[in-house]
Amino acid sequence: MTLGIGGSNIKKELENMTSIVRNTVSISKSEYYERINKLTSIMKKHNVDAIYLDSSTNLSYFTSINLHPSERLHGAVVLPNGKIYYICPEFEKEKTIDLIIIEGEMITWQEFQSPTKILINLLNDLIKPKSILAVDEMTPLFIFDSISKFNNQFTLINAEEITKLCRITKSKNEISIIQSAMNITLEVHKATARILYEGITTEEVQQFLVDAHLRLGADTAPVFKIVLFGEASAYPHGVSYSQSLKKGDMVLIDVGAGLAGYCSDITRSYVFGDTNQYQKQIWEIEKEAQMALFETAKIGAECQMLDAAARHVITKNGLGPKYNTPGLPHRAGHGIGLDIHEHPYIVEGNGTKLSKGMCFSNEPSICIYGKFGVRLEDHIYMDDNGANWFTQPSYSFEDPFGYKS
Repeated sequence: MTLGIGGSNIKKELENMTSIVRNTVSISKSEYYERINKLTSIMKKHNVDAIYLDSSTNLSYFTSINLHPSERLHGAVVLPNGKIYYICPEFEKEKTIDLIIIEGEMITWQEFQSPTKILINLLNDLIKPKSILAVDEMTPLFIFDSISKFNNQFTLINAEEITKLCRITKSKNEISIIQSAMNITLEVHKATARILYEGITTEEVQQFLVDAHLRLGADTAPVFKIVLFGEASAYPHGVSYSQSLKKGDMVLIDVGAGLAGYCSDITRSYVFGDTNQYQKQIWEIEKEAQMALFETAKIGAECQMLDAAARHVITKNGLGPKYNTPGLPHRAGHGIGLDIHEHPYIVEGNGTKLSKGMCFSNEPSICIYGKFGVRLEDHIYMDDNGANWFTQPSYSFEDPFGYKS
């Protein structure tokens, strides 16, 4: 039997929960200005004359304006001199003004007008012909297509190389917010393990994940909540059908929520009921792979080296090789921040070197289709001394949450 699994119920766990968020920091106005200054400095180095930010997390990151993308163009243009021009529907003007922290000029458009034409006309007034316009990499294709049709003056490039250099390292405030979000999700995982019983459905567990995150202080419900039992646990991003828990099932739960715009993301795997030696063997290979990745995470190490370290452990134990199954079919990690997946990516071919402030997952899962899968996912942040855990990794196969430690 696995320690900490079962023995409680949903009602009891939720009744005992209160917010654990204490004095969460926020991103200050001065930090937003620092972000704009870094952005414009990188624009100058890349000879970029303007950047268009769509209603994506890039807009949130640089201006604090958090919008839900829609069919309506709502974004901002930033120039190398730091000037910002906000573009929004006329009927959204007052709301947008209320959201603005970084001062800028407001450009509006009416429903009967073409917003991309207005955007291009604005740029014609601001920058010279043959200038380079970087377009937010998260801009929907239909908006980019419309920009392209009206544009006959500028060279359009993908803004990702610019935004990545700004967002790939996190400030102390960002790391503090992510830490608070991770703390919530780890407590949710512990409580979720306690509510399990034979016959509980994946949907019931998923609803508990939502309710528990909100009770413990998350300000947005989980945008993903992967709950898998038995053979289905071999599929990294889940299956299309409902499951009911049986004794001896491997349980895999991957979940995260939002706090002040930033994401958490933790995966735990353990067995409900009686275990067997094969489950333990695979779990311990996974644990060894996760630790190998962590130990390789040094300042200056390339991201691909971390992936290779985890994959080496899996391969030497007769799985794989490379990205083949049974084994690890996906990258070993991803960055985290305002987006659940962002740079840096821990994957073969990525020569990006780790530096202070980078935050990323460590999740070299093992997928054995037809049997089960194991994924242990925790996140790392880099400081001057190297790698640090946001959350304590699973302790052992028999005691995943460390109740005896």
